[in-house]
Amino acid sequence: MRTALTGGQVVDGTGAEPVAATVLIEGGRIADVLPPGADLSGVEVIDATGNIVAPGFIDLHSHADFTAQTSPEATTQLYQGVTTLVTGNCGWSPFPITDLEQMKAGTAFLTPEHDWSWRDTKGFADAVERDGLAVNLALQVGHSALRLAVMGGAERAPSPDELRQMQDLLREAADHGAVGFSTGLIYAPGTFADPAEVAALVATAGECGLLYSTHIRNEGARLLEALDEAITAARAGGARLEVSHLKAAGRANHGLITAALERLDQARADGLDVAWDIYPYTASSTTLTVWLPTWAMGGGTASLLARLADPVERERIAAEMRTAGQFDPRALVIASLPPGRYEDCRGLNVAEIASRDEVDAAEAMLRVLEHHQAAVSVVNHSMSEDDVVTALRHPCTSVASDGWILSATGSSHPHPRNFGTFPRVLGRYARDLGVLTLPEAIRRMTSLPASRLGFDDRGVVKAGAVADLVVLDPEQVADRSTYNDPWQLSVGIEHMLVAGEPVLADGVPTGRRPGRVLRSA
Repeated sequence: MRTALTGGQVVDGTGAEPVAATVLIEGGRIADVLPPGADLSGVEVIDATGNIVAPGFIDLHSHADFTAQTSPEATTQLYQGVTTLVTGNCGWSPFPITDLEQMKAGTAFLTPEHDWSWRDTKGFADAVERDGLAVNLALQVGHSALRLAVMGGAERAPSPDELRQMQDLLREAADHGAVGFSTGLIYAPGTFADPAEVAALVATAGECGLLYSTHIRNEGARLLEALDEAITAARAGGARLEVSHLKAAGRANHGLITAALERLDQARADGLDVAWDIYPYTASSTTLTVWLPTWAMGGGTASLLARLADPVERERIAAEMRTAGQFDPRALVIASLPPGRYEDCRGLNVAEIASRDEVDAAEAMLRVLEHHQAAVSVVNHSMSEDDVVTALRHPCTSVASDGWILSATGSSHPHPRNFGTFPRVLGRYARDLGVLTLPEAIRRMTSLPASRLGFDDRGVVKAGAVADLVVLDPEQVADRSTYNDPWQLSVGIEHMLVAGEPVLADGVPTGRRPGRVLRSA
């Protein structure tokens, strides 16, 4: 059956201006892009009059591999126009697995929703495809997952044999279709790795033709030093580099984004294939454990909880946190945590919890971690709007969410980026503020991220491309999710097709699941 999107203005994903055209779809691909008025006899027509027809959006930075199995309908993504989610970021993927309980404990802050019926990349891909997906996934394998599989939570360098085992598992993931390798160098056990270990694994990723995505080692005062580490590893290893959610965190570091972009531009001028992504918000979201001293996470979650139960060790942790002064308790808002003493504190900041308990902020954080198996995620209000705009203006900046929530309802208090990233750029930053033109904003969500993955048949509207398409109302598209009231879907996405099949029609999910796991070329 043939389908046509008619009456709309086509924004093809390259940055070119809108053109009135009809997009003809057959066999899951774009058969042709025709002038208005073309003969459509025998073709099923979707009326896009007054709207924009664009490639489906590609989210380069998602953690949806931890929720896709139980939320395959991906409602939050349909209402944002996202047709492909790139997962396995920040060093975390739900594979490979050698010790399941250890993996569950290590990833608990991501609130995984799995049956954990696999052990490797192929097993995971088979499991989610068997259940069906409304959107596509492209899988990366995470460094922390590799470390857990080979070394557990050990706070030390790998032996030569252990490093070879991690490299072999990385090659196996590539053979099973992974598109990238990621690090999260602020998260244990990834934070225990020295630059030499990271560089060796990046070289293996380069050997396998994988993208290297990195949550760099420091996004605050040592941002430039952390970028240098990533650049050096990618250059030596021959890997394409994607700097994840580029930011300058902490009030004292606002403005540092300009120097960071200059450092990245110089690396590009020197021949490195490097780009980066951001989310359009001034708050991040992560696990509460990142504010602990690195050594406190040695041995993994069970060892941390044992330290918190030891009065001497607990006070040592708290004392180092107080001395470091690296967090603002008013800026740290509890987003999600398992049942326990502080489950009524979702949406409260650490300063409010400390005041309620009549303790200081360090002790309040340790109490929350202690009573919730250290599986606590937070929203951290630490960035500058000027920095967001500066990064967004750069032509090498992709838009990405760093989200993982796919369902439309829930009980946590998550970051609004899960619900509004892409419409927020189209509405607030393009239409309302003029930071980007609409065609350029769409390029940052389509052909630019597709190019980072080496996909030449996605992210563009052209004959032969996969028919992952979105129809949006340029005057109405907007995010509605807020920090105080996050569980609100975006508006303005009228239709969405994945491989030519409608998954959203007239603003309503169709229930179809044509998505699949995309393998590397």
